[in-house]
Amino acid sequence: MTLHQPLSSIGVTPHRESGPDLAARLSAELAQLPLPGRILRIATLGRAVFTTSLGLEDQVLTSLIAATGAGLRIVTLDTGRLFGETEALIAETEARYGLSIEVFKPWKEDVDGFAALYGMNGFYDSVEARHACCHARKLRPLGRALADADIWVTGLRRGQSGNRANAPLAEWDADRGLLKINPLADQSLQTLRARAGADEVPVNPLHAKGYPSIGCEPCTRAIKPGEPERAGRWWWEQDERRECGLHLSASVSGSRAQGQPKVTTPASQTIQRKFS
Repeated sequence: MTLHQPLSSIGVTPHRESGPDLAARLSAELAQLPLPGRILRIATLGRAVFTTSLGLEDQVLTSLIAATGAGLRIVTLDTGRLFGETEALIAETEARYGLSIEVFKPWKEDVDGFAALYGMNGFYDSVEARHACCHARKLRPLGRALADADIWVTGLRRGQSGNRANAPLAEWDADRGLLKINPLADQSLQTLRARAGADEVPVNPLHAKGYPSIGCEPCTRAIKPGEPERAGRWWWEQDERRECGLHLSASVSGSRAQGQPKVTTPASQTIQRKFS
C-alpha cells in the first residue's frame, strides 16, 4: 500500500521512522488542531477509513467529515443484531449529510458456524463464546472494511472506559499494519453533546433513554445512575475491561479477522513501504 501523500510536514523521515514514532509525531500535531483541522489533516494522509457505530461520538465525526468536505470513506458494521433505532439512523444520516455509509455484514457461514458451536445466543454462557460471536459478527467484517486502508479513524474517547483512558490521538496498529487515529480521544462527553446539539447532528434516540454506549441489542442495556458509560455493554460479564475486540490487538483479544494482515516485517520497513 502507498499513501497518497507523505507526512513531510511533521518531519517524517520515511526510511527511518518506526510506526510508533510516526504515530507519536502525528499525535502531537493533532493535539494542536481544532476538530475540523484534525479531520482535514487526516484526509491528507492517504486511504482513510472511518468506522462508525452511529453513536454520539461517531455522529459528530460524520458531521465534521461532511462539513469539511474531507471525503473520508465511512463504513459501519451491521452485525445483524443491531437495534432498530441504529439501523434507521444509517439512512437518516446519509440523507442529512448527502453521503454514503458502506455497510459490512458478517458472512452467513461465520454466523452459522458460531450458532452450531455455541447456540445463537450462546454469548451469554461464557466469555469465550461472546468473543467468538464478536469475532464472527464484528472482527471479520472489520478486516474486510480495512483491507485497503492506510489509516483507520475511530470515535474512541478516553472517558468512555478505564480500558480507553490512555487512548492517544494517533497510534500504530501493528496487527493491521496501519495508523489508527482517534481524533476525539481528548474530548469529553459533555463537549460532544453540546456540539451535537449546536450543529443539529442526528443522534440515536436510545441515548436519551439511558444508553450512552450502544452495540448489539442482546448485549446492551441502559445504564443505572452513577454507572460508567460502557457499563451496559455485556453487563453479565464481571471483567470491567471487557471489549468486543475491535480495539484490542490480536495478542490481547485472541483473534484477528480474516483479511487483516499480521505485520511480519519490522515497523521501520513497513513505514518505508507506505510512506515512500
